[in-house]
Amino acid sequence: MFVTNTPVNATQITVAESVVMEALWQRSPLSAEGISDEIAEAQGWSFGTVKTLISRLLKKGAIAASPDRRRFLYSPTFERADYVLAESQSLLDRLFSGRLAPLVSHFSEARQLSPEDIEELERLLAELRR
Repeated sequence: MFVTNTPVNATQITVAESVVMEALWQRSPLSAEGISDEIAEAQGWSFGTVKTLISRLLKKGAIAASPDRRRFLYSPTFERADYVLAESQSLLDRLFSGRLAPLVSHFSEARQLSPEDIEELERLLAELRR
């Protein structure tokens, strides 16, 4: 499997394509049939839909294909953590001028922070101060 630290531009991967990526991050390499077995029923997708998503991801360079007898096995070309970082940064850049504090403030004002969230934030801040 070829994995880089440079993910495809996060905004290039659609929500549907990210479902295929999640299946491959959890277990790869997988054939098209294996990917379909993992995700199609839960998503209400046909095998053809899964094949279309695989084709799009191949064109974007998000996944790689390696021949295996009469089929191909697919693997992600970058780690999930790198994708999450790129997606997170994209969200921060678009909505909060690249700053984290306004995001946390937004959730705080909307009362979307649970006591567990607040404890976790306090723990993270304490670690950052060390």
